[in-house]
Amino acid sequence: MGNKYSCCVSATSPQNVRKSREERYVADDDVNHLRKEDSTSNLQHISEREPDDNNDDPSTHPTAGPLFVSRSKPDLLNQNAKCNMRRRSQHMHNNVTQKTPPLRKCSSCSTIFLDDSTVSQPNLKNTIKCVALAIYYHIRNRTVLNDEVRYLEVFDEKAHPLSQEPVLPEYERRDPEHRHIYKFIRTLFNAAQLTAECAIITLVYIERLLTYAEIDILPSTWKRIVLGAILLASKVWDDQAVWNVDYCQILKEVSVDDMNELERQFLELLQFNINVPSSVYAKYYFDLRSLADANDLVFPSEPLSKERATKLEAMSRITEVKMAELTKSNLRKTASLECLPARRSAAVLS
Repeated sequence: MGNKYSCCVSATSPQNVRKSREERYVADDDVNHLRKEDSTSNLQHISEREPDDNNDDPSTHPTAGPLFVSRSKPDLLNQNAKCNMRRRSQHMHNNVTQKTPPLRKCSSCSTIFLDDSTVSQPNLKNTIKCVALAIYYHIRNRTVLNDEVRYLEVFDEKAHPLSQEPVLPEYERRDPEHRHIYKFIRTLFNAAQLTAECAIITLVYIERLLTYAEIDILPSTWKRIVLGAILLASKVWDDQAVWNVDYCQILKEVSVDDMNELERQFLELLQFNINVPSSVYAKYYFDLRSLADANDLVFPSEPLSKERATKLEAMSRITEVKMAELTKSNLRKTASLECLPARRSAAVLS
């Protein structure tokens, strides 16, 4: 993958190695011992190249909170205060006008409303909305230290434009709206036919990039950062990967060389760490659900159909059979004293 380090090859090539002046007057066993020490001293073990403590990295540790949760807290606190005032005024208005609150869909004996979005099969449209909302909070509440803008040139849209339209001078200072981010991601996902799970992996790679490279998502860099994360997520997660030339058909002004360079540098900034544990994936999914609830993004509840009920019943039966087999294998066979045969021993009389 272009990594400079290797855990199998030493820094010096074994071919055309001449003996030094000290090695000529040393026994063969001592020479081999010296060469072994030199090779092991020059070679870096893979455990030493990894960070010593990754408990603070939310993209690898299952208990560390995602970055978008902390970035969205200031806006959510203001929204909660406004919502409480709005609810009080609406409640007082309903009491004065005696209006009934809007009806909600509830399950009954004849109809059951079911949220069809699960961890293994999330709802595509709402998952993309949640990911776009997390990216929106990353851009809106980015960290600025001493007026220092942290970004890399490979993600700058002015240096590497994605369209032929000229980039406006105030583009880097104007934060994009949530619907613009959602439209950009939804266009790529629809054209490449990507899954909802790929959107969650995309967000994990974005936050891993921000942690490892120590950069921020800016209004002038968010499109290329999202594009690079989608490139990797589609190849790692989906069985039928989308080629870079296929994305060039979607973004017609982008060349294949630019797409390859973006993918290569994205991988290097991630330190080639593209593994996403299942616990981290589940954590991001449920935190995105919480973010959706806090921003009134409702996941649609659909009535339970006959076909869906049959599938759920079949899945529950399979689970029951598996659980019964596990319980049988864990039980130990014991015998009572009543079932044991009586053993008679011959007595010796003297």
